[in-house]
Amino acid sequence: MVATPEVYQGQFGEFTIDESDRQGVIIYRAGLMISAICFAVASGLVLFSKNPGIYRFVTPLYTGFTLALGVSLLTIHIYMAVLHRTLQAFWVIGAISALAIAHADPQAFAVTVYTNPLTVLGIGFTFAALTGIYFKEAFCFNRLETKFLTLIVPVLLLGHMLSILPLQWERALLGFWAVLFLVFAVRKVVQAIPPDIGDKSVFDYLKAQRTIRA
Repeated sequence: MVATPEVYQGQFGEFTIDESDRQGVIIYRAGLMISAICFAVASGLVLFSKNPGIYRFVTPLYTGFTLALGVSLLTIHIYMAVLHRTLQAFWVIGAISALAIAHADPQAFAVTVYTNPLTVLGIGFTFAALTGIYFKEAFCFNRLETKFLTLIVPVLLLGHMLSILPLQWERALLGFWAVLFLVFAVRKVVQAIPPDIGDKSVFDYLKAQRTIRA
């Protein structure tokens, strides 16, 4: 017996949530979890390893972080299409920049970024996209950890790029970032799925408006 889908009342009419919607949310959350794990492991290597040779492992972890984040940016539900495309464009710019930096310098990627702060001008776009997700989650779900992350990320990146943060502060901020990112990803796993889908009637309305203007 097939269960009747629950009908929700949206701002512009009724809507239902189908299996495709649920799969999209699951993929979005899986991408966040993989990104958070890769980021946390890479941060742990940087913060606690005394062997510089270990830094070469940060490169594949950063790649995994970036690819998983890209998947999340493809499947995230954001009402404003322009904002959604902007975050995706930021990810593309950041990914291309990271690829160029990694191939332009024979040193380990993490070492190159640390010793050349201006590289943040390129890879920073990836983290701007990530911060966009943090901001969206803080705004929509009032999550405490994402409110902190929305501040920590730009402070750390801009502080490093401008060389104004003491090393101890950079290490502390990176550690907080890694921990809070994991907390955020874990909390997303146990969150109910419908809130992440949002009001589908708004998406339908916006799509109809774009069709009319076209």
